[in-house]
Amino acid sequence: METIDRTVLAYYDAGEEFSRLRTGCGRIEFDRTKEILLEELPKPPAVIYDIGGAYGEYSWWLASLGYEVHLFDLSEKNILMSGMLESEYEGFDLAAREVCDARDVPRPDKSADAILLMGPLYHITDHEGRLTAIRECFRMLRDGGRLFSAALTPSSVLLYNITEYSPNKENGNSWLEDPSFLKMVERELRDGCHINPGRKCYSGIGSSHFHSAKALRGELSEGGFAKSVVHGIMGGAWLAPDLDNLWDNEKSREALLNTVRLLDTYEEIIGLSAHLLAVSEKAKET
Repeated sequence: METIDRTVLAYYDAGEEFSRLRTGCGRIEFDRTKEILLEELPKPPAVIYDIGGAYGEYSWWLASLGYEVHLFDLSEKNILMSGMLESEYEGFDLAAREVCDARDVPRPDKSADAILLMGPLYHITDHEGRLTAIRECFRMLRDGGRLFSAALTPSSVLLYNITEYSPNKENGNSWLEDPSFLKMVERELRDGCHINPGRKCYSGIGSSHFHSAKALRGELSEGGFAKSVVHGIMGGAWLAPDLDNLWDNEKSREALLNTVRLLDTYEEIIGLSAHLLAVSEKAKET
């Protein structure tokens, strides 16, 4: 079993993930994902496993709705930080908070009604490792249970750096001018492999794997899920300027969310979203 890039773990162990879903394009990701979850999840008190759930933004929210939520993450720091959300959800708690690898989760067969896999599929760089994680979810889901899998698109790093390009500003983002960065992006667009050991070529995400909607459906199918619907959960809304101020305003937030919903499963442009969310159902045995 291949290990996760050490720089990925270093990023999480430094606590840098905390509040990512509360600023910038993370707010679109969080709000739109919650909409889809509310549409697709069984009613509480169903059992949900949040695998690779970081410090538990989704876990705590779901627990507050009455679900029995088990949070798992490879980073011990993330599991420790999950306690920082207790005060926001007074009167609620998680059923479990455990450090574990998505490829080997200590839970019985058919013990979950739904599973969130919101990170492992891009942090596990080898194909067989990703299939192991998907099959582990298939094993733990009850018949008719649903898997929610997040992925990053092959164009996500390039698009983000276009929006952040500012070569004339002090400490500006000028990665687009770096030949090694462009070579890295060419590989991502070709086969989804984001090769960035030590985060030396680009200071963002460490070595990872990126999926097109087609490739994501293909891996989920290999892992046992015959049919998956893939959503582009940010559409093009994340490209809007001054996003935080727009999101703070109810009218402009709803306007942007409407654009996300319009482009949701529009295959020709779904890669613009940068983030994908697949919803898969475990077929009931006949």
